[in-house]
Amino acid sequence: MKKIYLSLMLLGAVTFTSCDMDKAPYGALDENTAITKMHDLTMFRNQLYGTLRSVTSGSWVYTTDIQLDHFIGLISNGNKLGMFSKGTILPSDGDIESFWAGSYSSIATCNSIIAKCDEFAAKPDLSANDKVLIERYKGEAKFTRAYMYLWLADHYCQSYTQVKGGPEAKATGLPIVTTFHPTSDVTKYPSRSTLKETFDFINKDLSEAYAALKAYEATGDKNKDVAALLKPCSEFLSSFAVEALQARVALLAGDWATAKAKAEDVIENGNYSLANVSNYKAMWDDEDSSEPIFRPYMVSPSEVGGSTGGIFLSDNQLSADYIPTFGTMLDYAQSEKGSDVRFDAFFTTYDNLKIHGVGYEAYVFNKYPGNDQFKVGDTKNFVNLMKPFRLSEMYLISAEADARMGNNNPARLNEFCANRYSGYETQTYDNAQKLLDDVLIERDKEFICEGMRWSDLRRLNVGFDRYKSNPAEDGYDIYKFVVKAADGLSYAAGDHRLTWPIPKSELDANPNLKGQQNPGYGD
Repeated sequence: MKKIYLSLMLLGAVTFTSCDMDKAPYGALDENTAITKMHDLTMFRNQLYGTLRSVTSGSWVYTTDIQLDHFIGLISNGNKLGMFSKGTILPSDGDIESFWAGSYSSIATCNSIIAKCDEFAAKPDLSANDKVLIERYKGEAKFTRAYMYLWLADHYCQSYTQVKGGPEAKATGLPIVTTFHPTSDVTKYPSRSTLKETFDFINKDLSEAYAALKAYEATGDKNKDVAALLKPCSEFLSSFAVEALQARVALLAGDWATAKAKAEDVIENGNYSLANVSNYKAMWDDEDSSEPIFRPYMVSPSEVGGSTGGIFLSDNQLSADYIPTFGTMLDYAQSEKGSDVRFDAFFTTYDNLKIHGVGYEAYVFNKYPGNDQFKVGDTKNFVNLMKPFRLSEMYLISAEADARMGNNNPARLNEFCANRYSGYETQTYDNAQKLLDDVLIERDKEFICEGMRWSDLRRLNVGFDRYKSNPAEDGYDIYKFVVKAADGLSYAAGDHRLTWPIPKSELDANPNLKGQQNPGYGD
């Protein structure tokens, strides 16, 4: 019976169906009888990587990019993600509810694993290595919990640097759940914290995760997997992955000194190097690179992430739900810095994309072309090994932090650009603002469809103007068939839609959230 219950809990790792913030993963009712040995704990901990596979791929990655300015839907896409693309964001939308519920379901799993680690750590007669291993699992759970709370904060809370009233304003953060304690007593459901409290909680989890993983890495002679943890494309979390997330959190909070320090430690002391102009495309096509810090473990057919490329590509090359706007193409095709290697890496052409039975030439987005090892039969499902933390992000965080602190030294930006543009010539900058402007351009281009443009528009308090299609001037008839209601869409700076609403179902279920809906969405 123990094995049956454990299997059900592991199944729960990849199914996000919870509507209650404290709801247990499916099948977890008898977890106390399921987790009795270190081996059981190790298997239970694998749920964390099921979570990380899921939330770093598929719609978790591309939805905000569809909402913004780089992509436009075709009329043949069946209104897929139409609410986001057309800017009609509603608290009752199923996607808004599912992302929220899925995040809290994952947090509940983390809380359960943390509690179980504490229980195991109190057992007598544990070996020293077992104690370090338990702390490692606990650290991985705290990293995953921090990742999920940051994802929620970056979507369902206003930006830390732009929030009205400041980050200490009441009910600007998230409901914080720290223990696995399912209950139907609504009086015990939490209200929203302040945004500062949310970020403080995230940072505390990450600090503890870093210490735990660093301690595990120090046992390299006793644990054979430590060497692999510290190599590029590690399938499991390392202290460098934690620092990469710490640098990202600091960037979103405007803590430039911390962002710089964390990014630089990864750059200087990690075993990673930037992909260059000759092998950059291979990082996405062949998925072999020295640049990814963490690449969640996947194995076909049961332990894979979501399809990230499927909304942009098709196996027969006859259809696409969304295509890059013509303006997006120009951003990559026209640069004074040299020939941008990312143009060929991210875009390709379909010669016969069908609309109403007629074929048209079209550029399509090809950053996620699909890994053949994850194919279902002979059909591509456009599932890739995801790369949620790459060295390139650390370079650009470091460069931005320099500019923000008034330092116009472009060393990190120059090194980055030399690995993205053929014929790049080293640049000098008379002032930090110009350096910052160029860093932000490179962030936009490098991380297209990785969710970071959303974060940047929010923290910078800028809007966008989606390119208005003009087939006659642009020379591509395919743009005659874009969704007109979404074509040329604009958001002003501070548009309330750059923060998603708290789901209606959550407000209905939790009386302690009354009056705490985000601005622009009613009560």
